[in-house]
Amino acid sequence: MVTVRQKQVVTMKLGADAVSHSRTDVKVRDVGAIIDEPAERGGTNKGPSPTETLMASLLACTNVITHKVAEKNGVHIDAMSLRLEAQFDRRGVTLQEEVAVPFPKITLYIDVKTGADEAKMETVKRELNMFCPVSKVLRAAGSEVEEIWSVSRP
Repeated sequence: MVTVRQKQVVTMKLGADAVSHSRTDVKVRDVGAIIDEPAERGGTNKGPSPTETLMASLLACTNVITHKVAEKNGVHIDAMSLRLEAQFDRRGVTLQEEVAVPFPKITLYIDVKTGADEAKMETVKRELNMFCPVSKVLRAAGSEVEEIWSVSRP
């Protein structure tokens, strides 16, 4: 039996075309995404803004890592939904002044349906914070990331 060992550190390669002053077409692997500003800020509203994309990344990373740590700990998630509210200090993006922590408070609402007991879910919650890279970067930058979990059982 051949064991394939995954690389521990990899280099991510992305590309982008600045289609306009507000729209960026991003290329990752063989997929693309449009990042754009809303019409009221001079964009064409073809996709989320850069800051919305960052928050969307936190939601997506929370989903992926929660499922991974749940599986690792023998927890089956029947259903999961997420939402987020973020305080955004816009003084930086409006060029008024430099802002050290643009997102001072981020609240993640994580609703999970599972048959797992509370002890197992506490392990999932703890390990999410240990392993979600997007959350770790935001916390290290000074953002307070609060998670409000709602766990229901079938």
